Amino acid sequence: MTQFVVLAIGLLAAGALVGFLAGMFGVGGGTVVVPILYEVFVWFSVPDDLRMPLCAGTSLALIVPTSIASFTTHRKAASIDFALLRQWILPVIAGVLVGTLLARYAPAALFKAVFIVIALATAARLIFPNLLPKLNYDVPKPFVAPYGLIIGASASLIGIGGGLLSNMVMTMHGRAIHQAVATSSGVGVMVSLPGALGYMASGWDKTGLPPYSLGFVSIAAVLLLMPASLITARIGARVAHSVSKHRLEFAFAVYLILVSVQFSASLVVA
Repeated sequence: MTQFVVLAIGLLAAGALVGFLAGMFGVGGGTVVVPILYEVFVWFSVPDDLRMPLCAGTSLALIVPTSIASFTTHRKAASIDFALLRQWILPVIAGVLVGTLLARYAPAALFKAVFIVIALATAARLIFPNLLPKLNYDVPKPFVAPYGLIIGASASLIGIGGGLLSNMVMTMHGRAIHQAVATSSGVGVMVSLPGALGYMASGWDKTGLPPYSLGFVSIAAVLLLMPASLITARIGARVAHSVSKHRLEFAFAVYLILVSVQFSASLVVA
């Protein structure tokens, strides 16, 4: 009984952090919750070949409400680039569908390595903006669809909301960090909702999943993580609009570096 209480408290605390990150940086928080869920599913003796898809699917299901809460708050601040979001809808969702189909077969180490490279490149751009080249302010039309496909596929494969990659794309093209964060909250909605549904469908016929699971989504874990994340997502979004551009960029860069270290450690252990 004590183990269940400790587990519940830990998941509630993780949910609070996930929600705050979603609002603060426009990311879904999957980089926080996936490692926690992985250890939870080890404890429940979930088979190795099911564990990572279950983590990713459950993470995306959790990201659905936090992304919506973050998007709603950022929308009130009028910082979202709705024109770019409209152009990304179809390619992002197409990428998500591809990602959910491939996730159960793709080696986790490959996608973690790609994530580390992208995260560190983004952090370097934020910390040393004058030393790195910047592209044109507008995202070129021929690049819009490829960007969307890459964001959707890679985000769904590792169970994140896509905000990390869309942040990178927008800041790379000279967009202000506040606009990138706000717009990325909308990308999180595009990735998380179809992604969660896709993982449910992909794992529907699988055996060996923990109780109260719908395919590769653990409903029990979502219900434990969700309450705190919904509250703190709005807090994080408000903080993002009250912090200076320089401090927000530095904080986001530190976050990316810490996540990269976490993924690097998991690769070494593996």
